[in-house]
Amino acid sequence: MNRRNILWSTVSALGAALAASRAKAGTEKAATETTKSDKLKVVYHLADADKVNFVLGNIQNHIDGVGGPDHVTLALVIHGPALKAFHQAQANPDVSGRISNFAKDGVELAACGNTMKAQNITLADLLPGFVSAEKGGVVRLAELQSQGYLYLRP
Repeated sequence: MNRRNILWSTVSALGAALAASRAKAGTEKAATETTKSDKLKVVYHLADADKVNFVLGNIQNHIDGVGGPDHVTLALVIHGPALKAFHQAQANPDVSGRISNFAKDGVELAACGNTMKAQNITLADLLPGFVSAEKGGVVRLAELQSQGYLYLRP
């Protein structure tokens, strides 16, 4: 009789462990599927004039790496000396072309309102596609992060 109880307890414990394992695997699979269907949101921060091409390259690599612009939500917030690279009068053709493509791909291109005032420019002076971060670039960065955007400053 004692052996039967031990055997029954062992079989019951194994059954419970198997059921728990299957439930955990189902939960993990559901979590993975949910994550895969959610678009990643990323904001790039650019302030250094010497990093303009590097950051624009990173953004293009990001778009390419996830399979296109439909698979990610991107924003680029620019302030400080880097903003001069995006003045229509000064922008080189490579920068102009990339910004045009990013705008078509739905990348938010935000120019710091404070930097625009300091450089005495308006949105009309910048390459097409920019919006003004009127409260400031750092405020816009914080707003996007509070909305779940991941922050990158290459």
